[in-house]
Amino acid sequence: MDSIRWGIIGCGDVCEVKSGPGFQNADGSSLAAVMRRNASMAEDFASRHNVKKWYDNAGDLINDPDVNAVYIATPPSTHKEYTIAVANAGKPVYVEKPMAMNYAECVSMTECCGENNVPLFVAYYRRALPRFLKIKSLLEERAIGDVRFVNIVLHQKPFPIDVAGDENWRVDPAVAGGGYFYDLAPHMLDILQFFLGDITSAGGNHSNQAGLYAAEDSVSASFVFGSGIQGTGVWNFCAFDDLDRTEIVGSGGKITFSTFGNDPVILENGNGISEFPIENPLHIQQPLIQTVVDDLLGIGTCPSTGDTGARTNWVMCRIFGGE
Repeated sequence: MDSIRWGIIGCGDVCEVKSGPGFQNADGSSLAAVMRRNASMAEDFASRHNVKKWYDNAGDLINDPDVNAVYIATPPSTHKEYTIAVANAGKPVYVEKPMAMNYAECVSMTECCGENNVPLFVAYYRRALPRFLKIKSLLEERAIGDVRFVNIVLHQKPFPIDVAGDENWRVDPAVAGGGYFYDLAPHMLDILQFFLGDITSAGGNHSNQAGLYAAEDSVSASFVFGSGIQGTGVWNFCAFDDLDRTEIVGSGGKITFSTFGNDPVILENGNGISEFPIENPLHIQQPLIQTVVDDLLGIGTCPSTGDTGARTNWVMCRIFGGE
């Protein structure tokens, strides 16, 4: 390949700012076609984003000769189906997170891509964002000594859409695989594995406390990395207030950060307290998209693959008591 000509399956809200423009702005990359089952909405997206082609059928986009790589931006229930279709067409795949509904689906996806000799990437874009690369560098510099444990806390007030009982696919287990835990916790678990290596054992509890929807709204977990570092996490989506905090505690200090906000990264050690205010880019997926493009062009390596994405699904399945 001398350039990457992307097609998007599922040009919904996530593609408007977070990801879509990144395919147009990345070096060596362009957006050739988009697809959405609603034809008028697909045409509207294409018109507003200066994309020449639009479809209302995924197969037509996948088989378009002008498209040589495909981004799957649909809900998790169709990730496996579309990934296998794209792989069977011999084209590279970049799929949204979580990678699939469960770990077994992830395995099927990676096996199919392997059999077709096409690369598979997953949209865990924090692996390429400057604020998280700064945390990784602090850990590599041993700014907090030997890492001992990590603690995740994410709690939020119920969203108005859920209180009103309006339809919301993110809390429909048949579409999302679970609730907000399946939507948000993967980012938190994935970035920790980027920093500290694979989680090799995990377990937890989950329940529906508020009864606003069918999915779980409260999850607690403990997990252990292959290095022996221990971790705990609490995720609650029917709480009094909002808090997004992860602490990485070592023998000589700790690092505190927000996964979803722009709060400064805070380092505390024997030298005192240091703050690193690092803003996220407007098109938040663009740095990772650039690594995908560079990987496909043979001039770089993407840090978020089917193997790493599947590992995060494995951890979530273990927290929920599955295999």
